[in-house]
Amino acid sequence: MDLQEKILKHFEGKVVRKDLTARVKGNAVVPTYVLEYLLGQYCAINDEEIIQSGIEKVKTVIKNNYVHRSESEIVKSTIRQQGSYKIIDKVNVQLNDRANIYEADFANLGINHVPIADKMVLEHQKLLSGGGVWCILTMGYNHAADAQVRWVIEDIKPIQVSNVRLDDYVDARKEFTAEEWLDLLMHSIGLNPEFFNKRGKMIQISRLITHVENNYNFIELGPKGTGKSHIFSELSPHGVLVSGGDVSKARLFVNNNGNKIGLVGYWDVVALDEFEQEQGSRRVDGDLVKIMQNYMANQSFNRGKETYQATASLAFVGNTKHTVPYMLKNSHLFESIPEGYIKGAFLDRMHMYIPGWEVRILKNSVFSIGYGFIVDYIAEVLKELRKADYSSFIDQYVELHGSLSTRDKTAIRKSFSGLVKLLYPHKELTQEEALELLDFAIEGRKRVKDQLYIIDETFRNEPVDFTYRVRATGKEVSVETLEMQNYHAALHNKKKEAEEEEEEGAEGFVIKESEEKLSPHQVLIKDNQMGVSYKKLFGNYLKGATKITLQDPYIRYHYQFKNLLEFCIMLEQIKEPDEEIDLHVVTWNTEENTASSIANLEDLKENMTDIGIHLTYEFRNVHDRSVMADNGWKINLGRGLDIFDRYEGKYNAADLYQEKRKCKDCEITYLRI
Repeated sequence: MDLQEKILKHFEGKVVRKDLTARVKGNAVVPTYVLEYLLGQYCAINDEEIIQSGIEKVKTVIKNNYVHRSESEIVKSTIRQQGSYKIIDKVNVQLNDRANIYEADFANLGINHVPIADKMVLEHQKLLSGGGVWCILTMGYNHAADAQVRWVIEDIKPIQVSNVRLDDYVDARKEFTAEEWLDLLMHSIGLNPEFFNKRGKMIQISRLITHVENNYNFIELGPKGTGKSHIFSELSPHGVLVSGGDVSKARLFVNNNGNKIGLVGYWDVVALDEFEQEQGSRRVDGDLVKIMQNYMANQSFNRGKETYQATASLAFVGNTKHTVPYMLKNSHLFESIPEGYIKGAFLDRMHMYIPGWEVRILKNSVFSIGYGFIVDYIAEVLKELRKADYSSFIDQYVELHGSLSTRDKTAIRKSFSGLVKLLYPHKELTQEEALELLDFAIEGRKRVKDQLYIIDETFRNEPVDFTYRVRATGKEVSVETLEMQNYHAALHNKKKEAEEEEEEGAEGFVIKESEEKLSPHQVLIKDNQMGVSYKKLFGNYLKGATKITLQDPYIRYHYQFKNLLEFCIMLEQIKEPDEEIDLHVVTWNTEENTASSIANLEDLKENMTDIGIHLTYEFRNVHDRSVMADNGWKINLGRGLDIFDRYEGKYNAADLYQEKRKCKDCEITYLRI
């Protein structure tokens, strides 16, 4: 029985095929959990005929009942004509203390201050949160001549699953292997597990810890387009995503006008999106940082004379501006967040820092087309799991190092507890599986602490040791973050490579000159000449450059884009690991083939960012081919990068080593400018 069959066998009626969401969404800006709530009513079964029928029903509901802002007047007219009409809209409720009534505002319908019965509000208090709740409503219209308000809310149902049986979920988990369950969770968040390795899956799933742990403080920083905010905006009706730049004390905690509780009082997860410092952005409110800092540590906050308790987890997601080696050498991994938050006391409250730079930009091919949990169902399960504490499992396996601070241990235990809830809710895991989760939890906390040593010298006075002792064997295990391992390895390799080049001395057709001895000259390459590489031709002349312009009008075919890739790799090899290079490519193509060139260049642009090469490009009808660098060198290229002849064979050393390729006749001229 394959995984998809097993999913349907044990969770029929609670899962949906993930590609269906995109098929019914159309132009409706509706959260995934709203659509899957509807799909779950009609399509949660493996019967293609029923699925097709269900899709049409859901499309009809979206078409007839979902309120598009552009069509709000038509919907209002329909309500007026029919007297009663069902709609789907985002609703926010507030108390009008002057009139002593509750009033509702409709996001898409565009009507405000609509009276709503006290009973409805008391049954669904999240309507008061200020973040808005998606609901299915029956709206009425009052035609009476003396009516003060025309709109009437006859019935309201927030879109969420009810009566989830956690015991059934836990029992069904026992029928899956650990790998199968992890893949099921990946499908459930909309991603195809086949495109991710184990660590990649763990990073994706770790975002869910905020949904299963109370008062969990999570941060993820990385490149754009990696799906950092998706889980917080689309997965659950119990989480709310707000712009980090728009957050305030009143919105997040308590509004003193009317003493209204803020977002943390109503939501399980409050995520601050785009949590990065933008040029020209307004200054961070120092009082907000202090209140947030206190809440993250004590699960409470003060406004006025009152102290309030809340269980909402906080997630901070934002974009990085530089590569990891650059940050490790020149600043720190928190450099992109607003300056007002870069304080040791605040950042020390973070339980886990997820390395968003390890996540690939999400493309259509990585989205799931298999069965996964209806997101609203899994959201309710995760909410139930918030009531449990699985952190004690850690004690039967290991003893954490005594130097770890109380906050370090709390962070590690909460992260471990959250991961166990997600992956082993039935509480059955081996020592090996437990240690795997523990290592991931420790790494997430160590990433925070390593940066605190840089940011705040008080932490350097009390260094800690992120190790643990395995009780069963007595073995001491030390945990290191992956980026530090990679960074140290890169520095070692660069040093070794430099030593080897120094020993080689003169080689081949061109002398390996030191930077002091570089001089303008010309190199002639003959047909079929071998032993040539981009590194030998350009390495010494481009070393130290941070801005390079490559002009080559003939980058059109697959092998020419591969040449460009190899040129970028050469640049990465000659620069220091912490340096970054801006590479601007000027090229040209025919009108009918420009689109494919753009696609290839965008692919290169995305992948080169990870190695510190920031690639930009433009199309300009030029003839000359050259490399221009800001270190004072210009290299005229007779053939551009296209200096190698074709080579045959599926397994040819020339495919991996440029020195093994035969060259085309060309001239290369080096000029000092």
